[in-house]
Amino acid sequence: MTDNYRSSGDADSTQQQPSTGAGGGQAWPPPPSYGPTVYGDPAAIPSDATAPATAPAPTHRAKRPVALLAAVALAAAIVGGGSAALVGRWTGSGTTSASSVVSGTPVAQSSKGTVAGVAQALSPAIVEISATSAGGDATGSGVIITSDGEIVTNNHVIAGATTVKVQLSTGKSYPAKVVGTDADKDLALIRLEGASGLKTATLGDSDQVAVGDQVVAIGSPEGLTGTVTSGIISALNRDVTVAKDQDQSQQQQQQGGGGNWPFEFGGRQFNGDTGSSKTTYKALQTDASLNPGNSGGALINMNGEIVGINSAMYAPSSSSADSGSSAGSVGLGFAIPVNTVKADLATLRAGGTS
Repeated sequence: MTDNYRSSGDADSTQQQPSTGAGGGQAWPPPPSYGPTVYGDPAAIPSDATAPATAPAPTHRAKRPVALLAAVALAAAIVGGGSAALVGRWTGSGTTSASSVVSGTPVAQSSKGTVAGVAQALSPAIVEISATSAGGDATGSGVIITSDGEIVTNNHVIAGATTVKVQLSTGKSYPAKVVGTDADKDLALIRLEGASGLKTATLGDSDQVAVGDQVVAIGSPEGLTGTVTSGIISALNRDVTVAKDQDQSQQQQQQGGGGNWPFEFGGRQFNGDTGSSKTTYKALQTDASLNPGNSGGALINMNGEIVGINSAMYAPSSSSADSGSSAGSVGLGFAIPVNTVKADLATLRAGGTS
């Protein structure tokens, strides 16, 4: 459009013969309200000049696509930055920089809301933990929350352990160190040695969980790594009491994850004696099948977000009173709400309170 305006200006600037007016005199046409340099040199526009009505149109049409693209780019940056900031807040990365924050593994859009989709996305972030102590060997599960190997689990899985070994869903194993424990909440934080680039879980909001919500449990019951079960949230805010004493805790899961998990609910003891040293917390109740070895594993909503850390289950004794075995899950499982975990992370990273 600019070239067209300049062409018109050039034509106006050529020498023209005046026309003959009435009476034989020369009648010159009135001068234009703006000179030939108006569009080529905006500085030359007189202060009282008025641009033609059609002049602004090309300028506005040229700017709209650019402004729209800029708005879209800004919105994308806000969405990306917002999710990174949220993950950074709960993983304790200390920064919201995209380069230093690792988002939790999302569920594929095509399989969102399905058990298969949740299992595929979250299984790489769930590990099997083997702990050795003077009392024997214990097996449990854990949830990876940072790419360099911070893992949340139950305190009773690693209590009193002299060595801790972790196996990923890929089969690769790492030694781990206990970072901190909080026996009052039955939580612990361990860290893999020499790990990097691990897939992490997204920590959800357990305050948004409702009775009847579908959930998925992933863990290593009886040493069967990566076992997936599903069910619903059966109840909220159940008072569950578990053992704090490390000797009692280690006796719960002897020899590759066998044995029971002693706990109290409603004034009754299940799966054995919790001992004199114990703690009570509010738990989510689920009918998703849990067995010894699921302890410390994940309870996940259908968006692929961790809503709880599985911590206790009721397994009635088998018909043989002397066998010491259990009859398996009957759909009475309990999990520590993930909001309790998030609120306790700073304490765990500082060494805990046990």
